[in-house]
Amino acid sequence: MKKFIVFSFACVALCACEEFLTQENPNKIESEYYFKDEASLEIYTNGLVRSFATGIKSFVEGDYRSDTHAWDGSAAYFMDNYSADDASNWGTSNWSQLRAINFYLDNMRDAAAPDAVMNHYEGVGRFFRALFYYAKVRTFGAVPWYETSIESDDKEALYKDRDNREYVCRKILDDLNYACTYCLTDASYRNQASYIHRYVALALKARFCLYEGTMRKYHAVDPSTGQPWQSDESGMYLRECVAACEEIIRSKVYSLTDNAAERQTQYRAMFISSDATSAYGNEIIWARNYDSELNVTHYMNSYFINQQYANFAFTRQFINTYLMLDGTPFTDKYPDYNSVDFATECTGRDYRLAQTIRTPGFTRDGGKTQWAPDVTFSKTGYQPIKWLTDDSSKDTNTSQCDNDVPLMRYAEVLLNYAEAKAELGEMTEEVWNQTIKLLRERSGVTSIYPVKADPYMVSYFQNQISDPFILEVRRERGIEMTMENVRYDDIIRWHQGELFARPWIGIWITASETPLDLNGDGVNDCIVTADPNNKSPLKILFIDGASEAGHKLSEGTKGNILPATAIERKWHDYKYLKPIPTTARQENPNLSQNPGW
Repeated sequence: MKKFIVFSFACVALCACEEFLTQENPNKIESEYYFKDEASLEIYTNGLVRSFATGIKSFVEGDYRSDTHAWDGSAAYFMDNYSADDASNWGTSNWSQLRAINFYLDNMRDAAAPDAVMNHYEGVGRFFRALFYYAKVRTFGAVPWYETSIESDDKEALYKDRDNREYVCRKILDDLNYACTYCLTDASYRNQASYIHRYVALALKARFCLYEGTMRKYHAVDPSTGQPWQSDESGMYLRECVAACEEIIRSKVYSLTDNAAERQTQYRAMFISSDATSAYGNEIIWARNYDSELNVTHYMNSYFINQQYANFAFTRQFINTYLMLDGTPFTDKYPDYNSVDFATECTGRDYRLAQTIRTPGFTRDGGKTQWAPDVTFSKTGYQPIKWLTDDSSKDTNTSQCDNDVPLMRYAEVLLNYAEAKAELGEMTEEVWNQTIKLLRERSGVTSIYPVKADPYMVSYFQNQISDPFILEVRRERGIEMTMENVRYDDIIRWHQGELFARPWIGIWITASETPLDLNGDGVNDCIVTADPNNKSPLKILFIDGASEAGHKLSEGTKGNILPATAIERKWHDYKYLKPIPTTARQENPNLSQNPGW
């Protein structure tokens, strides 16, 4: 492990110092010195793992820019004056990751090892290239495709335009198919959660193919060109997703973590464990490890506690999607569902709700202290806890947290499989029982095979989907995978961008200027007030003119919290892709821009 970390930083430093366009001769890194045997291939690819395995902050923050969260930090992209100058996902250091991969693939066969081993490590390299380009396609659509190292004097390659998105996606699929064929599954290639093996490749293939298949189904035009797709390959990608998922399912290597006696805690336990990859290895396919003994830690607790960092909060619209324990919709039980008080709405719900947000009775430090929702932090009142460890001593910004990050879970494989089958019109009770039923039952929810669409879910997705299976899979995916860096991409591929600009709604407040007990412990903990001079010792949410952000109550002195109403968010369809940065187009005038930017 120590060798892995030391080399990882060395590899990152090597990549970061290269200039994508101006390096004098970036390819002459004496491959014969690096690539000698299997051990050298393992060391090099471990460096790629450290570069590409998403860190916890980026992983958790991904969903905060989606429809499920109310966060003022998400607003910039949805404002009309958003600049095309943002190069954070395109810059030189970013493309140097591709250089490191292609250099490896160009030279790795200099090593001496059996054919099966060499094929495995080529598959690992191609996995990372697919991962790199999958991120680029999601962000920018069409991008230049490079599959070999580029000499600094190769002007034709360096200054070419973007390749067609459909071509790039086919190349990604080729790389993934190779990795899914040749990456090994022996225990020695799976004995660390950070290693790449066939099942990791299959999980990425399923994720990519579901994305591209639904992107093509729900978008009439290629956002890179504004023109109809050159070919109708939606079904092909969805069937490739199904095949990848079926191979993982049939292998029986992975399963859901489910102990009936622990259903009220086991979901969140996966995300706050410092040894998740060992304790939950039956479900976690690929992970990023943190380890306090090796000083590989983070300070994510602060992002769920300290107002100066984040102010993340869920929206009521999303919280309404959690089912009752008997499997029926919360919105059916309470026709006036938005005006149900906080304690009532948290009662009798899917166990994942109380493992995702602070609900009445939430405790930390071994049950010693109750923690009520903090409305100064989460303005909607729905405060995240999914990644918040139980040890409150780690809340300060001292990088003491070491909970692992499950980057790929078996639960996602089941969800991808269910969604692809539903999108293909092939959902059956057998598929349902293999997937959604298992996920709901491990959350304490009675599984009900849907025979009609839930009106709330139809409305949630803007009356554009009426298929009950698709809607229930989307419900389950949203709940199971929340705060795991998938929701933004889901909304993009489903062509539901307007949801990013939907007004945020929070908990119901019975009366302003009145102390409230949100966690039901008999002690008042917050107050909503329009008085800017209120000095209450309770947690205070200032509303109306007392707040520049424009926090309000929906009915004046009572009602749902409406946070940040002064922030004007708008949606435009050209934002389904981000712009090619101005700096990149200045360096390479041949790069075309995405339509609308």
